[in-house]
Amino acid sequence: MKVKSVWALITLMLIGEFTFLLPFVVFRIFRPTFLTVFQINNFQLGSAFSVYGIVAMISYFFGGPIADRFSPRQLLPVAMIFTSLGGLVLISIPSMELLPVLYGFWGMTTILLFWPAYIKAQREYGGKYAQGKSYGAVDAGRGLIAAIIASSSVFLLDAFLPVSAELASYDQLKYAVQVIIGIFTFITAFGSILIWVFLKDERFEKDNMNRLSIKGILDALKRRSVWLQALIVLCAYVGYKVTDDFSLFAKDTFGYNDVDAAHMATITFWMRPIAAIAAGYLGDRMLHSKIIAWCFGIIILGSVTVSSGVLSADWWLIIVLTIASTSAAIYGLRGVYYALFQEARLPVLITGSAAGVVSVIGYTPDIFMGPLMGVILDNNPGAPGHQLLFGVLAGFSLLGLVTAVIFKKSTFSNPLSE
Repeated sequence: MKVKSVWALITLMLIGEFTFLLPFVVFRIFRPTFLTVFQINNFQLGSAFSVYGIVAMISYFFGGPIADRFSPRQLLPVAMIFTSLGGLVLISIPSMELLPVLYGFWGMTTILLFWPAYIKAQREYGGKYAQGKSYGAVDAGRGLIAAIIASSSVFLLDAFLPVSAELASYDQLKYAVQVIIGIFTFITAFGSILIWVFLKDERFEKDNMNRLSIKGILDALKRRSVWLQALIVLCAYVGYKVTDDFSLFAKDTFGYNDVDAAHMATITFWMRPIAAIAAGYLGDRMLHSKIIAWCFGIIILGSVTVSSGVLSADWWLIIVLTIASTSAAIYGLRGVYYALFQEARLPVLITGSAAGVVSVIGYTPDIFMGPLMGVILDNNPGAPGHQLLFGVLAGFSLLGLVTAVIFKKSTFSNPLSE
């Protein structure tokens, strides 16, 4: 691989994580703390996430044709600049009335101008027979970056609190949170500069000759593999949304304080790079759909373990292993499910449109999982709520496993070709 392609992939790793720091990562790491500082409950936070999901669904649909018309270098920097502007609003600790509006804004900036173009850029760099390695490597890099940011942020929270987390006043927690949001806002804006410097590959320029149309979307909608892939992404994304619960699960079930609960949540971030690169490598050697089926099986085992209520605060190692293995499977899915485009022999020219179609369906958990998690957790305080939530995850994972098997059977007999 050429040196400029390597730097481009590294840039994709960085911006792929930077763009979601403000909308999601900061809440995933510090969910208990943020609920306190923003003075909201799980359902209210979930409602804001739902607004994001509704706007994102519309944006996925229109973002696909846009990504097939313009180059990533034209779209991605604008998306990141606007996303960082939202950070200036978040740092003010907006009211519950303004928070959904902010998330609706982010639904447009991170999806319409960013996501389909981002997926297309990854596929272009992946080549014909290394799609798993391309998507896996990028997601592994994103995972490593997220893990470093997550761990650093937890230490920052602890450092900016003059007393232990459980003894900190509201104003002390608020100040520490605002500092972290400010840092994440700067990082997001910095990502736009990286794109202009390193994402210059000429291979994107030829796409600018294509007219903006819905032909690619209509072509994608006719393909059975696209619908199956969309259902796989949906089930996998339910798992990804449930990772938001790990810190609150540790606090409510085992009595951890805010900092210790955040440390438990960072386990998921450190599993991501390992899982994504392993899934991508194995997917290229075998079949990506087979690796996806295995991952769903592991998630089912982990979810059933949590939902059964057998875990005890004294079983620290078992808790860590359960969270780590379930997280690894969830992030393994994220590392390879877009590589199914190649397994299904999808033409490269409609990748942006197909990514938009898959995303419209696959990311609907952005709409329903936030409120659903809020209802489950708020109406079932303590351990029972988390056990019920992981039972829901087990059900979706079973559906994902069955869909992956069907996908594999429908494409296995035909050799890969463009």
